[in-house]
Formats: sequence, C-alpha cells, structure tokens
Amino acid sequence: MNSTLHLLTGTLLTFQLIFLPFSKALCQTTPEEQFFNWTSLQFSKEEYTNRRTKLIEQLKSSGGGIYITTARDGFSGGETFRQLNEFLYFTGLEVPNSILCIDADNDETILFVPDRDLRFQNSSRQNDFPGRPLGDDPELAIRSGIDNIQSYDHFGNTFSQWVNSDRHFFINGGRGEIKEMKTDFIYSWTEDQQLIHHLQKNYSKTDIRNAYEQIAPLRMVHSEAEIKILRKAALTTIAGMTASVATIKPGVDERSLEAEMEAEFKRRGSQRLAFSSIIKSGPNSLWPWRILASHYDRRNRKMESGDLVIFDVGCEYDYYSSDVGRTFPVSGKFTAEQRSILEMEVSVSDAIIAAIKPGMTFADLKKVAFAAIPDNEEQYMQVGLFHGHHIGLDTGDPNLSDVPLEPGMIFTVEPWYYNHDKEISVFTEDEVLVTENGVEVLTKSLPRYPDDLEKMVTGR
Repeated sequence: MNSTLHLLTGTLLTFQLIFLPFSKALCQTTPEEQFFNWTSLQFSKEEYTNRRTKLIEQLKSSGGGIYITTARDGFSGGETFRQLNEFLYFTGLEVPNSILCIDADNDETILFVPDRDLRFQNSSRQNDFPGRPLGDDPELAIRSGIDNIQSYDHFGNTFSQWVNSDRHFFINGGRGEIKEMKTDFIYSWTEDQQLIHHLQKNYSKTDIRNAYEQIAPLRMVHSEAEIKILRKAALTTIAGMTASVATIKPGVDERSLEAEMEAEFKRRGSQRLAFSSIIKSGPNSLWPWRILASHYDRRNRKMESGDLVIFDVGCEYDYYSSDVGRTFPVSGKFTAEQRSILEMEVSVSDAIIAAIKPGMTFADLKKVAFAAIPDNEEQYMQVGLFHGHHIGLDTGDPNLSDVPLEPGMIFTVEPWYYNHDKEISVFTEDEVLVTENGVEVLTKSLPRYPDDLEKMVTGR
C-alpha cells in the first residue's frame, strides 16, 4: 500500500513539474504591441507638415474648404498592407481604416483613427494576437506631428456638423469635374471615388470639389529625400533588367525573363513591383499593354530568332516607383530594318531630352517630338502628351500638362513606335529629373543605342 501511494505521489509531482508551467503559459497573454515597433515615418515629420501646409495654401487660393482622404482597409486577403498614396504623402503613416482631414479654413489637420488595431486582436488567440493601440497611442501624435488625433467613431458626427455649417470639401476625383457617381451591375472605382459616392448618397447637401489641381502641383515636385529614393528605384530596375537580358535567347519564354528580373529586384531590396512587368516579344510586342494583358496566359510566348523583345518594367522601392523601357534583339543582332527604326525612335527621345529645362511644358515637348519624327513614320509614333508621365509614389502621379517644368520634377520620356504594316515595334523609356540648369537622365547607365543593346544580350 505504501509503495502504491509513493508511486502516485511521484507521478503527481512529475505532472506538476512538467504540465503546470505549460498550462500557466497558455493562460498568459503576450504584452500588447506598439505601432512604432513595427514601422516609422519614411521622412521627417517636418517634411509631412510642410506638405500639409502647402496643401492648405493651395486650398485657400481655391476658396478654402476641407480636404479629405482615406487610408486603406487594413484587413488582408493575403497581400501585404500598402498605404494609399495621398494618405501616405500627407501623413507618412501606415495606419488602416482612417480618415485624414486638412481644414484650410482653420489651418488645422485632424486625423480620425480607430482606437485599436483590429488586425492585432482575436479573443480566442490572445497569445499571438496581443492587441495594439492606434488612436489610443500617444506616440502617434508626437511622432507624426499631427496634434489633433480623434477616434474614428467621432468622424460621422463631425462630418455632419461640417455639412450643416455649409462647409465644402475637396476630394481627389481624378482629372476633370466631379460628377454624380452612379452604380451599375459592374463598376470599378478608386477609394476616393467610393468616398465620393458614399457622400453623394448619404449627405445630399454636401458640396464636393475636386482636389486634383491642388494636389498635382505638390506631388509633381519632389524633395531631395524623395529624389534619393527614386534614384534607388531606377538603379534597381536597371539591375533587374540587366540580369534578365543576359538570359535572352531563342526558346526562352517571356515569363522566364520576368522571373530573372524580378528576383534581382527583390535581392536588391525592392518590396514589390510598381506595376505588372511588361516583357513582350515578336507579335506580342506589337500590342499595348492593355490589349496584351486582356487574357490570362497570353504574356508567356517563347521567343524566336529574329524577334524583338521589349521591356517596359519597374520596381517599387520604399513606396516610390520606377518605369524603364528598352528593346533587344533575341538573336543578339538587330536586322538592318530593326536597327534603322530603333535609331529613329531613340533620336526622337534624344530630341525631347535635350529640350527639357525649367520653364518648358509638356505641350512644348510635344512640339519638339513631332518636329523630330520623320513624316513617313509619324503615323506609327505615339507621342501626343503620352511621350512621358510623372512618376513618384505612382507611375501615373497626378500632373498638370500646362504647368511649366521646374527643378525636382521627375517624369519619363517614352516615344512609342508600333508599326503593324512592317510588324515591328520598338520602345525606349528613360526617367529624367529636371534640374536648375536643364535635365539629368536618371537611367543613363542603361544602354540605349543598338550596338550597346546587342552587347547586353551577347555579353560581348
């Protein structure tokens, strides 16, 4: 009997030593996380404050009002959170499900944020969803430079008071006038357009004005801090393209070229693509991206000797975009006709770049482009005002084509050539920075002329 009791006592003691600490660990919860343990402002809070101040000046010159923009929904279907451009531009914050209001009438910025980050909460799994304060975190105001941070729950009442006080509101609705947003069975809207629709539907008295022309002049001119990152994005794209071009040969498919390039992007620190890579060869090269991408598996053709393959690609680096294009011979040698057309297209690009300086407009550059195009090729050259576009947080940053160029602007130069008669398409796209004295080509280290492009393919 004593031996049996001794055995039971020993077993109980062993159970306590092994399982009770484990049981206590299960009951304990991980300390809650803090927002700035996970992220930080990309630039100084003074830079973001300066951006908001400039927007207030723009709004005042347009009669005053309140600018409103939203943050992205934080819940993920598998993708990594990427903040919406204008919310990021004016705050630097990766907070989800929030609304930024910049009140030009009262020289005030108000940020409406959820008190808690619901992504970090799960009542049944408190150990690995420990919670995280957002609006309740005092560091948010200190580090962002936005003093007035309120609970998102208060926004509805605040907005109703503004509407009843006959305030008017600015939202970036894109180019043109803001019209009534009507639903259909199938429709696709930006987050700003969804906001406009919600206000039109639920607040019929709301005076909504388009903020596009107030925002574009700000985003068109980049600070030195932004330019530094845009340089890095351009160089990363060049490195990725160079790695991919070295694998060009007959029998290789377009998607394999994408794989080589995008792997190099990631090795060099790019967080994601600026847009889906466009690498198109032979008959595929004759079609613009919107047509070429209209079917699921079209963009994976095997290259053949005699083909041209076009790269129109870009990485995103620390939220900033790049967009670069070149044309290569799959065999390693251009035909005489391919070479002649490419030389003509590059000469148009050269003429545009040579004309860039402060004071010029896109309309002026359009005239330069057309003057450089031979008459017999004009029908195949796509220049219009599409010979280039501003880049920054997006490859299609807001811009005004009639605004004179000034130092700090970065845009692409890309006269396209699509000739379905000869079944030849060529494409050269560079990124340029307007300087005090003229222009700097940010992509100048990437070859542009036929002999050098051939060497990139053959390695000699």
